[in-house]
Amino acid sequence: ISGIGPKLALSVLSGIEPPDLVRAIQTQDVARLMAIPGVGKKTAERIGLELKDRMPQSLQAAADTMKPAGPEDQLRDDLLSALVNLGYQRVPAEKAIDRELQRLPGAPFEDALRAVLRALMK
Repeated sequence: ISGIGPKLALSVLSGIEPPDLVRAIQTQDVARLMAIPGVGKKTAERIGLELKDRMPQSLQAAADTMKPAGPEDQLRDDLLSALVNLGYQRVPAEKAIDRELQRLPGAPFEDALRAVLRALMK
Protein backbone atom coordinates (compact mmCIF):
# COMPACT_ATOMS: atom_id res chain seq x y z
CA ILE A 1 0.00 0.00 0.00
CA SER A 2 1.49 3.33 -0.96
CA GLY A 3 2.24 5.54 2.01
CA ILE A 4 2.68 2.65 4.41
CA GLY A 5 6.30 2.00 5.21
CA PRO A 6 7.88 -0.60 7.46
CA LYS A 7 7.63 1.58 10.57
CA LEU A 8 3.88 2.14 10.17
CA ALA A 9 3.35 -1.51 9.23
CA LEU A 10 5.00 -2.57 12.50
CA SER A 11 2.86 -0.06 14.36
CA VAL A 12 -0.28 -1.54 12.79
CA LEU A 13 0.75 -5.10 13.63
CA SER A 14 1.58 -4.22 17.22
CA GLY A 15 -1.42 -1.94 17.71
CA ILE A 16 -4.19 -4.45 17.02
CA GLU A 17 -4.71 -8.20 17.40
CA PRO A 18 -4.57 -10.08 14.06
CA PRO A 19 -8.20 -11.30 14.14
CA ASP A 20 -9.34 -7.76 14.94
CA LEU A 21 -7.21 -6.39 12.10
CA VAL A 22 -8.73 -8.84 9.64
CA ARG A 23 -12.25 -7.97 10.84
CA ALA A 24 -11.52 -4.23 10.65
CA ILE A 25 -10.27 -4.63 7.08
CA GLN A 26 -13.23 -6.82 6.08
CA THR A 27 -15.77 -4.34 7.44
CA GLN A 28 -13.66 -1.30 6.52
CA ASP A 29 -13.92 -0.13 10.15
CA VAL A 30 -12.07 3.16 9.76
CA ALA A 31 -12.56 4.10 13.42
CA ARG A 32 -10.92 0.87 14.62
CA LEU A 33 -8.00 1.30 12.24
CA MET A 34 -7.58 4.95 13.29
CA ALA A 35 -7.16 3.81 16.91
CA ILE A 36 -3.76 2.42 15.89
CA PRO A 37 -0.98 4.93 16.63
CA GLY A 38 0.22 6.61 13.44
CA VAL A 39 -2.85 5.73 11.36
CA GLY A 40 -5.00 8.67 10.30
CA LYS A 41 -8.32 8.74 8.52
CA LYS A 42 -6.94 8.65 4.97
CA THR A 43 -4.51 5.84 5.77
CA ALA A 44 -7.23 3.83 7.51
CA GLU A 45 -9.55 4.24 4.53
CA ARG A 46 -6.75 3.21 2.15
CA ILE A 47 -5.92 0.11 4.23
CA GLY A 48 -9.55 -0.99 4.25
CA LEU A 49 -10.11 -0.28 0.59
CA GLU A 50 -6.92 -1.80 -0.81
CA LEU A 51 -6.65 -4.87 1.42
CA LYS A 52 -10.29 -5.94 1.51
CA ASP A 53 -10.17 -7.62 -1.89
CA ARG A 54 -6.59 -8.91 -1.50
CA MET A 55 -7.19 -10.87 1.69
CA PRO A 56 -7.24 -14.64 1.09
CA GLN A 57 -10.40 -16.48 2.04
CA SER A 58 -8.39 -18.79 4.30
CA LEU A 59 -7.19 -15.82 6.36
CA GLN A 60 -10.71 -14.47 6.65
CA ALA A 61 -12.00 -17.86 7.77
CA ALA A 62 -9.15 -18.25 10.25
CA ALA A 63 -9.90 -14.85 11.77
CA ASP A 64 -13.54 -15.83 12.24
CA THR A 65 -12.62 -19.06 14.02
CA MET A 66 -9.86 -17.54 16.17
CA LYS A 67 -12.19 -15.33 18.15
CA PRO A 68 -15.85 -16.29 17.94
CA ALA A 69 -18.23 -13.51 18.82
CA GLY A 70 -20.35 -14.20 21.86
CA PRO A 71 -22.34 -12.35 24.50
CA GLU A 72 -19.12 -11.20 26.17
CA ASP A 73 -17.92 -9.70 22.88
CA GLN A 74 -21.27 -7.97 22.37
CA LEU A 75 -21.09 -6.49 25.88
CA ARG A 76 -17.52 -5.36 25.22
CA ASP A 77 -18.52 -3.75 21.91
CA ASP A 78 -21.51 -2.01 23.53
CA LEU A 79 -19.35 -0.68 26.36
CA LEU A 80 -16.70 0.53 23.93
CA SER A 81 -19.31 2.25 21.77
CA ALA A 82 -20.83 3.98 24.80
CA LEU A 83 -17.45 5.20 26.03
CA VAL A 84 -16.31 6.44 22.63
CA ASN A 85 -19.62 8.28 22.22
CA LEU A 86 -19.03 9.88 25.63
CA GLY A 87 -15.71 11.19 24.33
CA TYR A 88 -13.24 8.71 25.81
CA GLN A 89 -10.30 7.62 23.67
CA ARG A 90 -10.57 4.11 22.29
CA VAL A 91 -7.35 2.52 23.58
CA PRO A 92 -7.67 3.55 27.27
CA ALA A 93 -11.36 2.62 27.13
CA GLU A 94 -10.53 -0.85 25.76
CA LYS A 95 -7.97 -1.44 28.50
CA ALA A 96 -10.41 -0.36 31.23
CA ILE A 97 -13.15 -2.54 29.75
CA ASP A 98 -10.89 -5.59 29.64
CA ARG A 99 -9.80 -5.08 33.26
CA GLU A 100 -13.32 -4.58 34.57
CA LEU A 101 -14.85 -7.45 32.59
CA GLN A 102 -12.23 -9.79 34.06
CA ARG A 103 -13.05 -8.47 37.51
CA LEU A 104 -16.84 -8.67 36.98
CA PRO A 105 -17.57 -11.63 34.67
CA GLY A 106 -21.20 -11.90 33.63
CA ALA A 107 -22.09 -8.39 34.84
CA PRO A 108 -25.03 -6.68 33.13
CA PHE A 109 -24.31 -3.72 30.87
CA GLU A 110 -25.29 -1.05 33.40
CA ASP A 111 -23.07 -2.45 36.18
CA ALA A 112 -20.16 -2.98 33.80
CA LEU A 113 -20.49 0.57 32.44
CA ARG A 114 -20.48 2.03 35.97
CA ALA A 115 -17.38 0.00 36.87
CA VAL A 116 -15.54 1.01 33.70
CA LEU A 117 -16.43 4.69 34.19
CA ARG A 118 -15.13 4.52 37.77
CA ALA A 119 -11.91 2.91 36.54
CA LEU A 120 -11.44 5.62 33.92
CA MET A 121 -11.99 8.37 36.51
CA LYS A 122 -9.04 7.14 38.62
